[in-house]
Amino acid sequence: MPINRNALIRYKTIDNCLRRRHIKWTLDELINACSDALYEYTGVDKIISRRTIQLDIQMMRSGSLGAPAPIEVYENRYYRYKDPDYSFTDSPLTDDDLKLMGDTVEMLRQFGGFSAFAGMEDVLGRLEDHVSSMRHKRKPVILLEKNDDLRGLKYIEPLYKAIIAKTPVKIIYKSFKSRDMQKFIFSPYFLKEFRNRWFVYGWKKGAGMIFNLALDRIHEMGAAPGEEYQENTVIDPDTFFDNLIGVTKNINDKAHKVRFWAAPGQVPYIETKPLHKSQFVVQRNEDGSAIFQMEVVLNYELEKDLLGFGEGVRVLSPRLLVHNMSKRLTQAARNYQ
Repeated sequence: MPINRNALIRYKTIDNCLRRRHIKWTLDELINACSDALYEYTGVDKIISRRTIQLDIQMMRSGSLGAPAPIEVYENRYYRYKDPDYSFTDSPLTDDDLKLMGDTVEMLRQFGGFSAFAGMEDVLGRLEDHVSSMRHKRKPVILLEKNDDLRGLKYIEPLYKAIIAKTPVKIIYKSFKSRDMQKFIFSPYFLKEFRNRWFVYGWKKGAGMIFNLALDRIHEMGAAPGEEYQENTVIDPDTFFDNLIGVTKNINDKAHKVRFWAAPGQVPYIETKPLHKSQFVVQRNEDGSAIFQMEVVLNYELEKDLLGFGEGVRVLSPRLLVHNMSKRLTQAARNYQ
């Protein structure tokens, strides 16, 4: 069976101890070493029980994790490997581990077109070859949506590195609404993927506010020597998207309670794939229709999602969203006259 993180830390710690044959390892000393390792890696300050370490040793000996570990007790109290050249980390993978690795490789392969993962190609290739050499090859059964021709993907890796290093970049950018190119210094904070498009959030020098830039609208990007990086003290990416559908949101935008009616034929789709995590049913009607409510920021992506249901959805509130939807649908109807 797959190994959980804490157990793996204990196994590797026991292995490291027993390979150091110049030290006589008692059970108590193994307990202390494993407790220290767990604290170092997880921050949990807790003494591991004797039974847990005894069961770990039993598991390593059993062969359930790969080749049986030749752990022996000598002088009635000390533990060591009978084979001085043995290492637990050299044990072969279990069938479950191989299956999990194979499925993971299969999913990662779907991102092969992204330049940001170009550095993983060799790793994936070797991993895939290793896994497939021990398992029967089969055609992929997990297919993820991707667009290899999408512009701007080459900027993911340099932007990622700039974010980690906290260095500003110089960007030449042209939005869909602008006629001219814009040149500016940008301090990137985090990257966001939405429906197969990538965006970067950060601080645009001279604008005094947070911007999100579509990577497919970036024409050039390079280093900005001598420029100072503007630290992110404004938004928390862990909570910034909580009340948002899509990527369009200003710092001061507030969420609104959005209510909409859904026709009977649309209700199952909206319930099984909610537009937002805050969505819930307010009222179910006898004809099978329903009224839903969610609390989100009003933006273009929200309107686009609702318009996608066509005549199967009608926005009830707030008034501003009702007005915007009516205006869009009226214009759409004119296109067919």
